[in-house]
Parts: sequence; C-alpha cells; structure tokens
Amino acid sequence: MPTVPTIYFVRHGETDWNVAKRYQGQTDTPLNDRGRGQAARNGRVLREVLGPEAAALDFVASPLMRTSETMAIIRRELGLEPDRFRRDDRLKEIHFGHWEGRVWYDLPAEDPEGFAARKADPWGWTPRLGESYAMLSDRVAGWLLSVERPVVVVSHGGVSRVLRGRVLGLAPRLITDLEVPQDKVMVLESGALRWV
Repeated sequence: MPTVPTIYFVRHGETDWNVAKRYQGQTDTPLNDRGRGQAARNGRVLREVLGPEAAALDFVASPLMRTSETMAIIRRELGLEPDRFRRDDRLKEIHFGHWEGRVWYDLPAEDPEGFAARKADPWGWTPRLGESYAMLSDRVAGWLLSVERPVVVVSHGGVSRVLRGRVLGLAPRLITDLEVPQDKVMVLESGALRWV
C-alpha cells in the first residue's frame, strides 16, 4: 500500500443522469439542484474538519462540468476563491464507451452479451470504445504518485472506488461494488478510511 498525504475525496453532487440511472462516464453533465446542495453540505463539513488550514491544501478536480461545479461550491463554502483549483484529466470518470447515455436497467435487453461479460468480470470487462476498471485503476495510480501534500479532490464514483483499492490494498473483486455516496467526504490517511 502506498504511503500518501491525506486525501479528502468528494464525489460530485447528483445529476439528472444519476437520478435516471443513466451511465454518465465521461459525458459532460451538469449538477441538479440536489447535487448543488450536496456539494454545499460537503463544503461545510470540510470547513469544520479543516478550519483555517483549508487554504494551505492542494485542490484538484476532474475537468468535467459536474466535478468542477462541485469543487467551486465547496471552495465557496470554505471562503476560498471558487475557481482557483487545478483540473487533472487522470481524475475523469471511467469511460463507459458504448454504454454511455444508456439506462442501466435497459442493458440486459439492449446488450445482453456485454451485460453478461461485465457481470462475469466487472474488473476486466471493457466496453467498446471505453475502458475497464483495471485501466481506470492504472490511470488513477499515475495521479496518486503525483500527490505530494494534503489534497481536496472532487472526482467520480469509479475513481473513488479504484483510489480506495490502491490506498487500502483491496482485491479487485471487492472494488467495483464499493459504495460511492455523493453526500459524504471520504478521508484517506495513513492507509485508513473514514467518512465525514
């Protein structure tokens, strides 16, 4: 397990595609009103946890609209300039390829072969024109190696999963089903995890 500085990880707030159970992947979708409320809640939690030390942390987000907006709301709640954070392509969501835009409960009928293959191997299955969780994990590992100081990260559910897998040394079969709440802050430090 790598030793890394403390990571305060926030999944982006809710979008209408989340509500519809539609695969977003790297499709650029905005937050809905509930998602903005979740982002504000997470910003208030970070303000309580970090206090005045917040300004000294690094701030980085996936460049997609829903993550950038979540980060701007969080920074506003922290009393920091909303748009002063870095964006890193390595923090983008897993690319669901030909599944992007599809509703998950339609897939058994629309793509029975792909659905069965993913069910058999959720870690290694790769959608057409997309990437597998194994590929995403390798991409996020490159970002993880670049972390040099405590950081607030806003990214996606898939990234949250593989990041925990890397830091906590989890087996691939456990990673793809990890919970990915949008209304909690995940704190990874010293090889341990807690939610706030």
